[in-house]
Amino acid sequence: MAKKKEQFVKEDEQLQEVNEALTGAGKWIEDHSNMLSWCIAGIALVVLGLMAFKTYVLVPKQLEASNENAKASMYFMRSDYQKALEGDTEFLGFAATADKYHNQQGELAALYAGICYYELGQYEDAVKYLKKFSASDINIDPAAHQLLGDAYVELQDYSNAVKAFEKAAASGNKVIAPMSLKKAGVVYLHEGENAKALKAFKTIKEEYPASVEANDIDKYIAIAQ
Repeated sequence: MAKKKEQFVKEDEQLQEVNEALTGAGKWIEDHSNMLSWCIAGIALVVLGLMAFKTYVLVPKQLEASNENAKASMYFMRSDYQKALEGDTEFLGFAATADKYHNQQGELAALYAGICYYELGQYEDAVKYLKKFSASDINIDPAAHQLLGDAYVELQDYSNAVKAFEKAAASGNKVIAPMSLKKAGVVYLHEGENAKALKAFKTIKEEYPASVEANDIDKYIAIAQ
């Protein structure tokens, strides 16, 4: 009986401690209600600010960059790469658009700028702008990396060239992957790394037998062996 009484007393004490804690918390909230109100208001302002930033800054910036790209692309389609790059009084051109806008349209402008510079034989600038571009698209991203590899080859930077080719090949794109593997293999042969070249060529033969590159790949395998 004494044990039960002792247990009840202990439970009452625990309940009292909980009640005191809750009362204390309630009193703290009451005493600091103004501060809490300001905190809640501050959080709300941050959320509203982010929403406003997206609505009034990010979206318009995307539209601005998109308009610039649309104007430049007209010259790109005519193979007027210099004009597409540099623009004029009416539009910025791909290079300036890529430098000004740090969003998806800005990255797209960087890709176009890289292509233009490559076509003009300005390979260092091609590398600079192609490196700014990234996308999850299974066609565009590996194509951009393959072109980046080509630009590195023109600069005789073979180490970075094979890295770019291998990244393009890793996409598994049925057209670009075998092309990039063959390019990587040829660079490896040039650098005397026959084992790596052989691996690239055999991958084409085994994984992409229907590709154009597979038609004469046995010749390259024989050279690498």
